[in-house]
Amino acid sequence: MGMPIEFLNVVSGFLAQAATTPNGLYAAIGAGLAAIGVGLGIGKVGASAVESMARQPEIKGEIQLAMILAAAFIEGVGLFAVVVAFLAKG
Repeated sequence: MGMPIEFLNVVSGFLAQAATTPNGLYAAIGAGLAAIGVGLGIGKVGASAVESMARQPEIKGEIQLAMILAAAFIEGVGLFAVVVAFLAKG
């Protein structure tokens, strides 16, 4: 029973300190979260592509092309998220 109240106390304390915390910290956290998301996304794309190539080796070239395009788009979204995080700090 006491845990939710303690959690709310911690969260409210964190939010109270947010006004005095430099925005650069939040930009770094946002950029880090974007990098984690990109890493997970590209890992999933790569794993799916390798599994697909193992199942149908005759269309390996088409799968590789689709994987490279998807990875490029994921990287683009990640870069955009990092830029927005650092622009928001200002």
